[in-house]
Parts: sequence; structure tokens; C-alpha cells
Amino acid sequence: MAAYEFTNNWFQAAAQPVWDQLIPMVAPRRILEIGSYEGASACYLIDKLSSTAALDIHCIDTWEGGIEHKPGGSSPVNMSDVEARFYRNVQVAINNAKQPATITVYKGTSDLALTTLFAQANRQPFDLVYVDGSHQAPDVLLDAILGFKLLKVGGFMFFDDYLWAEQLSYGVDPVRCPKFAIDAFTNIFCRKIRIIRAPLYQLYVEKIAE
Repeated sequence: MAAYEFTNNWFQAAAQPVWDQLIPMVAPRRILEIGSYEGASACYLIDKLSSTAALDIHCIDTWEGGIEHKPGGSSPVNMSDVEARFYRNVQVAINNAKQPATITVYKGTSDLALTTLFAQANRQPFDLVYVDGSHQAPDVLLDAILGFKLLKVGGFMFFDDYLWAEQLSYGVDPVRCPKFAIDAFTNIFCRKIRIIRAPLYQLYVEKIAE
């Protein structure tokens, strides 16, 4: 059996302990992932859920990386290699799935991909939206708002990197961190969401109203 090719344990360390508890209760079948990187979260969902039902997972990523991934940034990465690992990893997961798992990839910016999904005449709402794309607050806020419109009532939105901060030469820039945007979203949408109690590296909400 082929093995996954992950070059870090970000997902396993920060998300998986909570997901192990939440995902069986949420039991999503139609999933939207904004930011896929090497496919760790998509592979986890397939491994965890495909034994009982077919899955429809939609993945959005530019595979260009963020500001911090560019040459000269705080965490430079060869994003072409990351993209290639994503496709290999999700194929391993699909091959091992007990029920059909469909992956639809939108390579491009999340604003264009999300508005394209929203404009589809026969669009179906998602059970789970995972916001794990850009770390820039304006991008995160837009992903949250558009993703919320695509989420069903009773569905869940998971935010990655709630406490992530890039260490810059002049300190921490709040506009270059997800938390500023996530806090704005949860405050503005406070009457339409329920925040789920969980460790705060990620933030988890349930949509309770349109």
C-alpha cells in the first residue's frame, strides 16, 4: 500500500486531535476545503469517513503559496513540489477508500473559485467548509463570508491557524494573521453561528441561520 508524502505534521499536530472528536459527530459528506497544500486534511477526511458513505470534496488552492512562502519570506517553499505531493497523496487516499471519494480541484484564487461555486445554478450546499488558505486577514475574511454562503444551515465551518502569527522584523502584523479576520467574522455573524468549545489553535463554528 502506497504511503502518504507529507513534509510536515502541521495538520496532525494542530487539528487532528480535535477532528478525531468532531468529525465522527459532524459526519460531512460534501466538503469544501479552501487551501489544500499537500492534502493532509483531505486525506484524513477520506480515511475517516469513506468507510460509511461516498464523499464529495472540493479543494481550492493556487499552489503559489502565501507571502511567507515566497523567496525571501519567513518560510520559503517550492510550491510546485507541494502541488505534486497533493495529487499523489489524494490519489493514495482515493485508492484506499472503501466508498467512492470524488475530489474536484479549483486551481486559482479562492475569491474566483468561491464565486464560481456560488453562481452555479444547481449548486448544493456544503456540510463542512474548511478555511485554511491565505494567512492575510482580508483574504481570510472574504473566504469566511463566501464560504458561509455556501454552507448549509446545520453545517460546520472550521478555521485553521486562528493563533498563527508570522514573526516579522518589526513584530507581529495583525493584518498578516488570520485571527483579526476570524474575530471580525464571528462578531458580525454572531446571531447566525454557534462557536464550538475546543482548543483554540483552530476555531470551529456551526451555522444556525442564513
